[in-house]
Amino acid sequence: MQQVPVSLWTLVAGVVVTAISIWIGQNHTLMPEQASLQAPLVDGFFSVMFTIAIALFLVVEGTIVVFLVKYRRRRGDDTDGLPIEGNVPLEIFWTAIPTVIVLCLGIYSVDVFNRMGGFEPAGHPHSAAHVAHMPGSAMAATLSDSSKATIAPTIGIGASPETQNKLADLVVNVKGIQYAWIFNYPESGITSGELHIPVGADVQLNLSAEDVIHSFWVPNFRLKQDALPGIPTELRFVATKPGTYPVVCAELCGGYHGSMRTQVIVHTPEEYQSWLTENQVAQKQNLEQAVAVNLAELSTSEFLAPHVHHMGISAATLESVVIGH
Repeated sequence: MQQVPVSLWTLVAGVVVTAISIWIGQNHTLMPEQASLQAPLVDGFFSVMFTIAIALFLVVEGTIVVFLVKYRRRRGDDTDGLPIEGNVPLEIFWTAIPTVIVLCLGIYSVDVFNRMGGFEPAGHPHSAAHVAHMPGSAMAATLSDSSKATIAPTIGIGASPETQNKLADLVVNVKGIQYAWIFNYPESGITSGELHIPVGADVQLNLSAEDVIHSFWVPNFRLKQDALPGIPTELRFVATKPGTYPVVCAELCGGYHGSMRTQVIVHTPEEYQSWLTENQVAQKQNLEQAVAVNLAELSTSEFLAPHVHHMGISAATLESVVIGH
């Protein structure tokens, strides 16, 4: 009986390993549901890495199993093994192959990062209406400047090459504090504990931290960006599927880090406009109630005192006018 050449066995094993690794790498269910334009880019890169990892696992572990069986100690055999010193071609082979794989993955990852907008954050000014949140006086907040310009961050995931130099459809200011996320919509003045966005909109999150480093992570979007105290960062994306998705802090930020969770709710355009209108009305009512309380508790001179310098009169003149009336 003719013995099968080792090269043929190697070829067959290579075909089998390749087929198994490709099938597992492309049909795994390890990642959550995709919900952004950036998600397929990350998943494609992950699938390639997972396919390579499966192939390496099968080759290494398969070789170990084959050697355990073929070169096991036979009963009654007390002789020494062959004195093999080394194999230079084999050493070169198993050093060169991983090197090529790592270099290729590195180039691929850079391309994915660039297509997601990681190399070119916006870095341009944008005008937006801001509602001041000053403790102690709701009326003082309403009299503050509501049209300040903010500078977009230059660190983070910005616009993709296709949307470079284009303003985002929606800008949301996100602040991380121990242990919550606060979302402010500067164009409408809405502040929320949840992120609400319309599907298909180009959304820009301006991230900041009040106290320590936090990390804004939406697994379904395949996006994560640190929020740094004193250093603004950016996260720009497009949601592709309506639904409710978890938002997790992925940076250890204190004793209650595990509870720093909220959610992003992706609406249809009609649902988003409805949510926007309802919250604008609700916050306006809350503001009017706060103003009424302030007016009831403060005298006229006390109420106007913080704004005397805008009127161009002295405090004494204000007092005399109030008393005269």
